[in-house]
Amino acid sequence: MAIGLHGITILKKCLPPAPAIVYFPKIMGMSKLKPVRTAALIITTVLSIAFTAVCAGDLRTDIIDTAKKHIGARYNYGGMTAEGFDCSGFVQYVYRQNGIALPRSTVDQFDKGKKIDFNDAKPGDLVFFKIYRNRISHVGIYITRDRFIHAPSWGKRVGIADMNLEYWRKSFVGAVTYIDR
Repeated sequence: MAIGLHGITILKKCLPPAPAIVYFPKIMGMSKLKPVRTAALIITTVLSIAFTAVCAGDLRTDIIDTAKKHIGARYNYGGMTAEGFDCSGFVQYVYRQNGIALPRSTVDQFDKGKKIDFNDAKPGDLVFFKIYRNRISHVGIYITRDRFIHAPSWGKRVGIADMNLEYWRKSFVGAVTYIDR
């Protein structure tokens, strides 16, 4: 389950277990808190500046693991469930399973994400392509070494693709992240 704080989504498992002494940055000095429970920490604590995500590395691994569990799922235009996915539905589903809400359409996923250089892409970031009518029309989840996992197209199944293939290189548009670096 995810908790929102100052517009940032944080997974409960990333927060320290109670009881714990937690230090939060403030504009002037540090604030020391000893919460009884994680939920109480969120409810009773007012922070001066935005809280940043605590465990981006673990979240990235979880996103990739979730995506890989669905390798072989069939493509279904408009699909957003394990019974069948289209590309943006697959990405939205995987992120939702990991506590991050994404827009539904490929274009919105690109527009609302933080643009990053492809060389800075990390596992779990999103990669976008122009395939139809010279507009952003495909998305996948970057794994590593120029590979990504995606729901390709009608008649195919969720799988891993190589961005070094000419088809993907020519249609690549950009990468975005929704995960704290």
